[in-house]
Amino acid sequence: MPERSDHNLGVLAGISCYALWGLFPLYFHSLEPAEPWEVLAHRVTWSFVLMLAVLALQRNWSWIGTLRRDPRAAGLLVVAGLLLSANWLVYVWAVSIDRVIDASLGYFINPIVTVAMGVTLLKETIRPLQIGALALGAIAVLILAIAYGEVPWIALTLAFTFAGYGYLKKKVGLDTVASLTAETALLFPIGAVALAWTFARGDTALGNHGVFLDVRLLALGIVTAVPLLLFGAATQRIPLVMIGLLQYLTPWGQLLLGWLYFGEEMPPSRLAGFALIWAALVLLVWDGVQAVRGSGAPSPRFEPVAADRAPSRPG
Repeated sequence: MPERSDHNLGVLAGISCYALWGLFPLYFHSLEPAEPWEVLAHRVTWSFVLMLAVLALQRNWSWIGTLRRDPRAAGLLVVAGLLLSANWLVYVWAVSIDRVIDASLGYFINPIVTVAMGVTLLKETIRPLQIGALALGAIAVLILAIAYGEVPWIALTLAFTFAGYGYLKKKVGLDTVASLTAETALLFPIGAVALAWTFARGDTALGNHGVFLDVRLLALGIVTAVPLLLFGAATQRIPLVMIGLLQYLTPWGQLLLGWLYFGEEMPPSRLAGFALIWAALVLLVWDGVQAVRGSGAPSPRFEPVAADRAPSRPG
C-alpha cells in the first residue's frame, strides 16, 4: 500500500507539473505590457532567489564544492544557462505576439531533436522506429515551412535550445534544484543589472501598471519553481515510460490554448504538419515501450541525480 500510494503521488505530481507548463501561455500573456526581455530578467532574478531559499531549507550545498573542483562542469552549466535563457526569451516573445501554436510545435519537436542529438553527439545506436520518427519529423518541418512561407524558426529554436540544455545537464549530472540554482546564479548578475537599468531609465513595467502586474512579475520565481519541484517528485516515483507519455500534456495544452482560446489559425497545411509530428511521436513512444519490454527489466525508477535524463522540461 505505501508503494502504491507513492506511485499515485508521483502520477499526480507528473500530471500537475505538465498541466501547469501547458497553462504557461495564459500567465505570460497576462504580463503585458512588460517586454519579453524584462520578463526574462524578472524570471532569472526571482527564480535564483527562490531556489536559494529552497536549498537553504534543504541544507544542500555540497554541489558548490563539486563545481569548484570541476571547471569544465561549471562551464557546461554556463552554456546550459544561456540556452535556457534563450529558450525562455523566445517562448515569452512568441506568446506576446500570439504565436502560441508555434511554441507548442517546438515542444512536440523536442523529443525528435533529442533522439537526433543522441545519435549524432552521443553515438547512440538508432533503431528502425527512431529512423522513421526522424524522417517523419523532417517531412513535417518541410511541410510547415511551405505552409508558413518561412522556416518555423520559433518552434525549431525552442526545440534545439531545450534539447541542447537537456544534453548539457545530463553531462553535468546535478539534481534539478541545485542545477537550476547554479544556472540562475550565473545569470543573476545580468538579470539584476538589467532590472536596475530599467528602473534607472524609468521605463520598467514593475511599479507602473498596477499592483496586480507587479505581483505577477514578482511571482515568476514561484511560477518557475513549483512545476520543477513537482517534476522532481514525479521522476523519483514513476517509470520513465510514464514520464515520457505525460510530457505531451504540455504541448497539447499550449496547442489548444493557442487554437481555441487565443484564436490562432490552424489551416489544413499546418494541421498536416502537426499530424506528421504526432505520428513521429507515436513511433518514438512505441519504440521506448518496446525497448523497456525487450530489456526484460522493470521500467526504471529515477534517483534525484537522474532527473536530468528524463524528458525535457518546457519553458
